[in-house]
Amino acid sequence: MENRHENGNPAVFSYDNMRRAVGIIALALPFLLSLGNILLTLIGPRHALPHPLLESCISNYYYTVTGRFLVGGLCAIAMFLMSCQGYDRNDEITGYLACIFALGVAFFPTTDPSVPHPSSFAKAVSDVHRGSAALLFLTLAYFCLFLFRKTSALRTPTRHKLMRNTVYAICGWTIIGCIAVMTSLNIPAVSSFLAPINPLFTFESLALLAFGLAWLTKGNGILADDPREVEAQTLPPAA
Repeated sequence: MENRHENGNPAVFSYDNMRRAVGIIALALPFLLSLGNILLTLIGPRHALPHPLLESCISNYYYTVTGRFLVGGLCAIAMFLMSCQGYDRNDEITGYLACIFALGVAFFPTTDPSVPHPSSFAKAVSDVHRGSAALLFLTLAYFCLFLFRKTSALRTPTRHKLMRNTVYAICGWTIIGCIAVMTSLNIPAVSSFLAPINPLFTFESLALLAFGLAWLTKGNGILADDPREVEAQTLPPAA
């Protein structure tokens, strides 16, 4: 692989920048929504802390002062996911699907937690939201566990590539684990046991952090290859 600072290919810089942007947005989103809501509500007209201090899930921030950040962040992630190219058609299709699911989460909000008896239409919209969120998290796990761990047939994996693959595996299984825990919250005993840690918000945030770390790594934000190591491990061309 050529040194990216030497080949001057703007497309290479663009793809890495987009991947890093996806990672940074995903890493920042839980903190931006929760801490931003606390701060903006505190300095707002009421000069009081929000109630509840933390929402029960990330989706509920749609109805807070940081709701626009939630929608904007999801839309930005969706556009980057659609634009980033991978090794083959499978990568491209997965990116398009992830984009659709992210937009579904953004534009089909969950029911307003302040409304005790939502309408049938609101419930239907919320069902689309939950389905999109579940499919999005599964797609993000697929990125980490399969697509990101690919290596070109013309390259021998570098030491840093193997380390990155370990990061991707940890992130992917973290997302899968979070999905499993969030699904288990439908069991009253589990929900009651985990209630003190605000489980839905906690595990949604953890899944987003894992996703963000994986994409930051994919964008060479961390564990980037040493160009000399890449050159030394490149397989010779076929005769």
